[in-house]
Amino acid sequence: MRALVVGGAGYIGSHMLRCLLRAGHQACVYDDLSTGHAAAVAGAELVQGDLGDRAQIGAVLERFQPEVVLHFAARSVVAESMADPGLYYRDNVGHSLVLLEEMRRTGVQRLIFSSTAAVYGNPRQVPIDEDHPLLPINPYGWSKLFTERMIQDHCRAYGLRAISLRYFNAAGADESGELGEAHEPETHLIPNILRVAAGQAEVIRIYGQDHDTADGSCVRDYVHVSDLCNAHLSAAERLADPHLPAFQTFNLGIGHGFSVLEVLRAAEAVVGRALPQQRMPRRPGDPPILVASAKRARAALGWRPRYTDLHQIVDSAWRWHRQPRY
Repeated sequence: MRALVVGGAGYIGSHMLRCLLRAGHQACVYDDLSTGHAAAVAGAELVQGDLGDRAQIGAVLERFQPEVVLHFAARSVVAESMADPGLYYRDNVGHSLVLLEEMRRTGVQRLIFSSTAAVYGNPRQVPIDEDHPLLPINPYGWSKLFTERMIQDHCRAYGLRAISLRYFNAAGADESGELGEAHEPETHLIPNILRVAAGQAEVIRIYGQDHDTADGSCVRDYVHVSDLCNAHLSAAERLADPHLPAFQTFNLGIGHGFSVLEVLRAAEAVVGRALPQQRMPRRPGDPPILVASAKRARAALGWRPRYTDLHQIVDSAWRWHRQPRY
C-alpha cells in the first residue's frame, strides 16, 4: 500500500508512519513542521509544506500517487480554539477542503480522517457510541465535525471512500522509546506530568476540582497511540471493499475512564515519587467525562486495544520522556 501521511511528523502521525513501515507499506509524509518534528520521520520522504498550499499538496499527490491518504494535520488545543476560533476554522476546515479538492482532481479516492470525541460535546450517556448526538462545545470540536461533513458529502457526490476515526485521549509512546509526544507548548496531561518528573517543568496544573465526577477532576478515556495506529491500518484495508458504505465513523477508546487525579497517582507510581501539583480553575470548553464505546470498531475492524492498563500506558510514555530524541 502507498500511503500519504499528512501531518506525519506530529505525535500520532509519526507513530502511524512507523506502523506503516513496519507492516511493509510505502509512505510519504507531508507536514509543515509547525508542531511536528523532522527527526520523527525516518524511512520515508518528508515534504515540508502548508496544507493550504494547493499547488504543493497537489504536486505531491500527483507524483506519489497514494492509494490512501491518512489525514492527521490539525490544530487541536481546545483553549486556543476558544480564544482564536478563526484560526481553527481556517486551518482545520479550510485546509482540509483544499486536500479533498486536490485528491478529487488527482484521482485519489481513499481517505482516513483523524477526528475526535470533541464532536460529541457534553455526553448525554456514558460510554459514548457513534450514534450519540453531535453537539460540540468548542470550536475545535466544531472544526472537526464540519470537516467530517465535508468528507461525507464528497463521498456522496464524488466517489470518495473515507473513514473518520474519532479518538478519545491519545496517550503513550512507541515501545522502542524512539518516538514520543513532544509539543511546545505542551497541553496534554500525561506528558505534562512526566515533564515535571523529568525536571523539565516545576509543577503539574490540575484544571477543575468541582466537576461532576468521583473526585471532582475530569475523566478521560486514554487510548495508546500504537493501538490507534493499528486501527488505522485495519480501516485502510476496509476502504478497499466497494460493497461497504462509502463513509463510516468509528470511536477509538478502551471503554474505561480515568480521572486526572488517577492519572497523576499512576504516574507517581511509575516514576517512584510524589510530584508537585497546583489546583487551577476549570478551563472553558472541557466536558467533565468522555469515555468511548468502541464496540463498532471491535466488530467491524476487528480492533482489540493491547494497552488497557493505565500504568502500562504511562510507563511507555515515561521511557520516552527519560531520554527524548527531539
